[in-house]
Amino acid sequence: MSSTTSNRRPYGRGPPTTGYVRRGSVPSKPQGAPVALRKPVFTTIDQLRPQTHGHTLVARVIEARTVLDKPSPHLGRSRLAECLVGDQTGTILFTARNDQVDLVKPDTTVIFRNARIDMFKGTMRLAVDKWGRIEVTDPADFTVNQDNNMSLLEYELVNVVDEE
Repeated sequence: MSSTTSNRRPYGRGPPTTGYVRRGSVPSKPQGAPVALRKPVFTTIDQLRPQTHGHTLVARVIEARTVLDKPSPHLGRSRLAECLVGDQTGTILFTARNDQVDLVKPDTTVIFRNARIDMFKGTMRLAVDKWGRIEVTDPADFTVNQDNNMSLLEYELVNVVDEE
């Protein structure tokens, strides 16, 4: 072995095992200490914008329509439903996948945690992936504003070029 690789891990992978020292001290948490959770910041449907994520909101399911229900050799069964959900500020289409289809039944109130906005044919769709959560909750006391459907607004992706 040459002198330049003597302090490296085998096969040249990873950083050198010597020569680097951590600057400053990093406070360590005691084992078993509870993690301080942040309070969720709830948003409304009219504040949703394209390509955003991390939304927490409460909505009532107005209607649910199954789009796809077929057996899959690898996943067992693939299910897809489009649901119209809304709150006091507007409505939006929610795409429910697999187990989520059972949770979003008409006239139920749900809490979407860590939801994101996907774009489909230039329109916004609400979605919850594996990092998010859907919870069925007590019926909400608001009336749904069906006049402001955010999924009917069309968006266009525009590339902006800086001219110097």
